Amino acid sequence: MKSFWLLKSEPSAFSLEDLQQRPGQTEPWDGVRNYQARNFMRDRMQVGDRAFFYHSNCDVPAIVGIVSIASRSYADPTQFDPAAGHYDPKSTPDEPRWFLVDVHYERHLRRAISLAELKARADALPGFQLLARGNRLSVMPVVAEHWETILALEDQSAPTGL
Repeated sequence: MKSFWLLKSEPSAFSLEDLQQRPGQTEPWDGVRNYQARNFMRDRMQVGDRAFFYHSNCDVPAIVGIVSIASRSYADPTQFDPAAGHYDPKSTPDEPRWFLVDVHYERHLRRAISLAELKARADALPGFQLLARGNRLSVMPVVAEHWETILALEDQSAPTGL
């Protein structure tokens, strides 16, 4: 059974447009350094799962597109490279700490669905992890009901005032 996810990225670091421009429209989702997010990628993500691509830490944080999981998890090579921003001296190739999956661009949403809009529609998204106070995970599961509810918003107008 396929699962659904939400992947956060700061568009100034890596945007959905950047993914769309990559060869094969595929890129490793590297640099994740949170154990819970790592465990989701390492233990639960499967090839063919789908994910919302969320632009965070920007003027209008929003779900902007859809990607698919294009590989099984494997060791994140940035953990072994002292010149990389995500180097981890405690990781070794024999005992890696950090894993990643490759993601593949599927499409942009017909319109971005902002965090403000999601909060305004929170009654339709009970338990949606992105809306939880203090949630800072860059990788999180999305239940099927929330996936469908959010996709349906593409064809609706955003509430006024947002």
